[in-house]
Amino acid sequence: MPFRFAILGLIGLLATPLHAAPCGDTSAGFEDWKSVMAREAKAAGVGKAGQAALMGTGYSKATIGADRNQKSFKYTLDKFMSVRGADTIVAQGRARKAKNADFYAGLERAYGVSPGVIIAIHGMETAFGGFMGDTNVVSAIATLAYDCRRSKFFTGHLIGALKLVDAGSISAASIGAKHGELGHTQFLPGNALIYGVDGNGDGRVDLSNVTDALHSTANFLRQKGWKPGKGFQEGEPNFAVIKEWNAAKVYQQAIAIMGARIDG
Repeated sequence: MPFRFAILGLIGLLATPLHAAPCGDTSAGFEDWKSVMAREAKAAGVGKAGQAALMGTGYSKATIGADRNQKSFKYTLDKFMSVRGADTIVAQGRARKAKNADFYAGLERAYGVSPGVIIAIHGMETAFGGFMGDTNVVSAIATLAYDCRRSKFFTGHLIGALKLVDAGSISAASIGAKHGELGHTQFLPGNALIYGVDGNGDGRVDLSNVTDALHSTANFLRQKGWKPGKGFQEGEPNFAVIKEWNAAKVYQQAIAIMGARIDG
């Protein structure tokens, strides 16, 4: 039976102190910040490998650029679905579900989550693994933890990333999305630490592996309160759980609509 990656990781992440290292709006103070953050990380239980990964990071201008330019979430729902290729995701998603019916049925038995929603997230996030990012994960998360806009939020994910390095689940060289998201469904590192599942039973959580990634996605949704057998459109019980995956309203609506079309 798949298992949650590490309850100790959850405890350690929740015990992370409030952000104490000084934030910045440019790269000017990043190197000095790393030394302060390394001490904070050590106090939060990050080991030598994770601390070394932090000290090896660089300020990611690409991450800052992406964080300042998230235009698609301001689109209308119709425009968003068109730009993100909803019809293609649905068509490919139906084909994937039909081809791997036993796998998706097993996910639903294990976690109670509708396969359509998991497939829609997979398609939306990485075109079913076609593109999982081009940015150094630890540098991206460190940059966002340093940046003053959301330093408190991303500090927790930075600690998560460094603990994943300690555990061998990622390395200092791992590549992900511009905000440091990992794998087939783009988990932020703190969530990967807490909700990651060894779906294929090889003894490690690897979100670049599709089986681990989809088990982890289903586990995340179930742990966030997914009610098996209940609806997930707006106004139905499980729509609130889709909100836990992404805060953008058009994204939530798109996943709900595509998920129903894939299931149908």
